[in-house]
Amino acid sequence: MRIAVIDYESCDPKVCNFLCRRMCPINRKGDECINVGIRTTGTIKKEYPFINEEMCIGCGICINKCPKKAISVVNTPEQRNDPVHRYGKNEFALFGLPIPVKGVVGLLGANGTGKSTVLNILSGKIVPNLGVVDTNEEEVNSYKELIKREKELTDYFQKLENGEIRSVIKPQQVDMIPKICKGITAHFLKDVDFSIIEKLHIKNCLDRDIDKLSGGELQRVAIAAAISKDADFYFIDEPSSYLDASERLNVAKVIRKLGQEKSVVVVEHDLAVMDFLADRIHILYGKPTVFGIVSKPYSSRKGINSFLEGFISEENVRIRDAITFEAAQSEIKRHEILVQFSDIEKSFENFSMRVEKGEIYRNEVLGIFGANALGKTTFAKILAGEIKSEGNISKQLKISYKPQYINVDNEISVFQLLSSVDNTDFRNQIVAPLNIEKLMDKNVNELSGGELQRVAIALCLGRDADLYLLDEPSAYLDVDQRLAIAKLIKKKTRYATCAIIDHDLMFLNYVSDRAMLFSGISGKQGNAKFFSVKDGFNEFLKSIGVTFRKDPETKRMRANKLDSVKDREQKEKGEYYC
Repeated sequence: MRIAVIDYESCDPKVCNFLCRRMCPINRKGDECINVGIRTTGTIKKEYPFINEEMCIGCGICINKCPKKAISVVNTPEQRNDPVHRYGKNEFALFGLPIPVKGVVGLLGANGTGKSTVLNILSGKIVPNLGVVDTNEEEVNSYKELIKREKELTDYFQKLENGEIRSVIKPQQVDMIPKICKGITAHFLKDVDFSIIEKLHIKNCLDRDIDKLSGGELQRVAIAAAISKDADFYFIDEPSSYLDASERLNVAKVIRKLGQEKSVVVVEHDLAVMDFLADRIHILYGKPTVFGIVSKPYSSRKGINSFLEGFISEENVRIRDAITFEAAQSEIKRHEILVQFSDIEKSFENFSMRVEKGEIYRNEVLGIFGANALGKTTFAKILAGEIKSEGNISKQLKISYKPQYINVDNEISVFQLLSSVDNTDFRNQIVAPLNIEKLMDKNVNELSGGELQRVAIALCLGRDADLYLLDEPSAYLDVDQRLAIAKLIKKKTRYATCAIIDHDLMFLNYVSDRAMLFSGISGKQGNAKFFSVKDGFNEFLKSIGVTFRKDPETKRMRANKLDSVKDREQKEKGEYYC
């Protein structure tokens, strides 16, 4: 089956006067593979091109000629049936569905491959149309047809059709909660058992207005509200967003506890969290925003390993190039010193921070991590020269800094923003791997969180500097994008030095040559020390009671399930990361 998808947000016939239709070889022969019709968005009707997928020969001319790069034409695997759901003509198509069972089922894949669509179908928010999007065709009884096709989901969809399934969704965009709900948090959580509030560390939020909560607090409030409801199935979309590493694993403990009694489906981009959470995993692959395919279920280890290897052997499908993890970073020889500093101290009205003396080496990646509100960003700003502190730094560095929060008020285009560093190497080595070309005509203030993050990273890495300092570069990015950023950073340190602040433990483990761990009391006092990567992770994981070990196949850090044999053995030895 050939799928043709047009990005109608990018498509602008005024720019090209339907160049795709004029250049199509089928059209030029006198047939009509690409025609012009009316597309309705809300109350707005406009003329757009439409591609007849049955007539399309996949020549690629329309793709290459489109000035907005808005057209995609791809072949799906031959063994696939019709889509489970399609949003419209020449729009995204989803093939297959996961099987919700007792325990925690993880959905792992790139953004735009259908994970949120899956949650909406399984929860009943979307009634699947089986790819029938032409209003001239007879309506199908989609649930009955779906039951014939997806035999393992027969009982589930029969109950869903009859209204016998109670389900709850924890939404992805928790920052929208204050726009919907007003008043103090305690009122929003009035039906939530206090034990859940304590486990999720949101007791101190109860007396505050919900619009005054941070992103991490909103995330935990949303999770508390969702899991407190009495339901048969719980669908949790990206529970680790906005949370620091310790809170991510704490939330994962709470969700795993829920999965002992209920059926839970989780979408998650942090592989360490997913490994700790999930009993089984479905991989979603395909071409983002064009089509997505749901794999068979695999164990958490097999699913993550197959995803990293880029090849699902049981289905004989290659989804991308393999990601390999190198040997222990602590074995890497030290390079010459880039900068040294004495003990650094900084105090504010209610917070103090101390960083023990140390050095940063040339051509290394320094991974900086720890709980929120311990001084990581403050340290970054001290190095960047934005904040003064007590202590001596050996020399003034030329620093390229990507801040944690990115200003989106700029009305200039992405092309204009990046033009100051635009050159051939920059385009080939940074812009292309980050897939920024399609964003060039957009204004910066129109970008999504993930798009803005990639542009900010490109701008940071494209400048000439002694030290590249990136604060939370993995935020808003899917797994593939995080791995692409990690590879880019590792390549950059062949001739530069990077310091990375992040909460994705597997991302940090992959990129870091050394570790800098912040500990203390969040919001009051922070202390920072240098470690080898292994010792830094061991110290951090010990503080939160979670163990990881190295996977023998991929060499990635792999989570042990709580109270498993490996978990107990490592804790007895004091080896929380080995």
